[in-house]
Amino acid sequence: MEEIDLKELFEIFWSKKYLIIVATIIFGVVGFLYSNFLVTPKYTAKASMILASVSKTEGSDTSITTTDVTLNNNLISTYKLLATSNAVEREVLDNLNITDMTEAALKSKIDVTSEKNTQMIYITVTDENPNRATEITNELTNVFSEKVKEIYKIENISVVDEAETPTIPSNINTTRTVIIFSGIGLVLSIILVLVINMLDNTIKTAKDIEKAVNLPILAELPQCDFSENSSKRRRN
Repeated sequence: MEEIDLKELFEIFWSKKYLIIVATIIFGVVGFLYSNFLVTPKYTAKASMILASVSKTEGSDTSITTTDVTLNNNLISTYKLLATSNAVEREVLDNLNITDMTEAALKSKIDVTSEKNTQMIYITVTDENPNRATEITNELTNVFSEKVKEIYKIENISVVDEAETPTIPSNINTTRTVIIFSGIGLVLSIILVLVINMLDNTIKTAKDIEKAVNLPILAELPQCDFSENSSKRRRN
């Protein structure tokens, strides 16, 4: 197997440096145009809730016990499913009088997560309309809290932060997109240069002759200009 000459490889890339630079710039511009003109902006509204103490009967101790914490931790996974249930989504759509969205479409916009080793639950809604994303998020937290009271007969959900109207799209990062596209352009241009070099079987140097005939070069003749004008200049 023929050894790779790093110096020769560098010379190949250097001879095609303009191709590599232009390709990288073109892909970067394409990435910028794609991010700013072709991607539909989507906005994400986020609300946070905490599982607090369960309801107590009158006259009982209202402090949070270890049992309460254990119960809340066990309920987190169930609550995450309940928040995206059809019953909750249907009520949210009805309360907000949203008729152009199905329950399945709403479910695809909702993401319910929890912080590990905590009792925090986060509800996010992503929509093309930032105001509607905020309205759905806040209404979802309200309906979800009421469903918990209705089903479990307990009040252990408290809203920590209501959703605020987002102003920056959550699915657009122009800098990252330009870097990714530029990197793709750089890699593709390097591959193109290597392919062109592999397919090029012309003789350019003495080393190419040695590789072609597998024989050493004994002597080299310098390139001379034997034209008439060159002879006159030498006589003068």
